[in-house]
Parts: sequence; C-alpha cells; structure tokens
Amino acid sequence: TLWGMEYSIHECPKTHREDVASIFPQEDMQGMLIVPTCQKSDVNLVAWGEQADIEKDRLLERFVQFASCVCEWLMDKGYWADYIDPCSGLPMIHKNSNNVYGEVQGLVTLLGYQTQNAGCCKIILHPKWGSSVYPASFFTKAPLHEL
Repeated sequence: TLWGMEYSIHECPKTHREDVASIFPQEDMQGMLIVPTCQKSDVNLVAWGEQADIEKDRLLERFVQFASCVCEWLMDKGYWADYIDPCSGLPMIHKNSNNVYGEVQGLVTLLGYQTQNAGCCKIILHPKWGSSVYPASFFTKAPLHEL
C-alpha cells in the first residue's frame, strides 16, 4: 500500500468469533471482517533498547494514522469500523470493553503464521521478514467491495 503495509481481508472465522465478540460486545458478528496489517521493521523488534523503541513508535504512529483514516472513511459511508491499539490490544473507537485482541493469535488463526517464544511472550514470525514485523488490525462490517 501507499502506507508501506501488507494487509489481507478475512471474514471472522467461527474459531475467532467469541474472542472478537468479547472485544466488541455491542456488535453482531454477522458480516464482521478482520483486516490484519503487517509493517516491515527496519530492526528486529524482539530486541530491547532505544533503536527498537524508536522503530516501534514510528510503526505505531503510521498504523494509527492509516487505521484512523480508513475507519473514519468507512464510518462516513455509514459502516461500522474500529481498530486496535497495538500497545494495549484495546479498541480505539468503540471503547465499551476491556477485553484485549491478541494480534499474534489473530495472525496465527487468519494467516497461519508461525510464532516463537521471546521471554514471557510469543512473537509472530512473518514468512519473509521474520521477527522484523509490526502487526496491527482493524475491523469493519463494510461490504468487501468497499475495502
């Protein structure tokens, strides 16, 4: 994309519906689409330190700009949309739940990506970029042709 992201569009699978419904409890899951995005990082994001922190901030800002523009555009057309704060895992628009969306599990379920343990958490392994990837997702009930 112009935003430097890979993305794909998925109908919410049955195996994922309960998790997504807990994040958006006011929303019917019928027609729910999940759009996971991946940005290639200039550094390995498993690393600790200032360089990794700066890169994570850069990628976070890019995703938030992208997702807020897309969601605003979809909502202006009358469709429901929301995006997940990659730092907290919480929805950014419809904030009526404290349940967290797991980006790693989302990419495993939707795209079959592999994971790796990194200390106390799992990280996603992108098929081309390895752990140099920043995943983040948005959700919508817009028809596929609008995306």
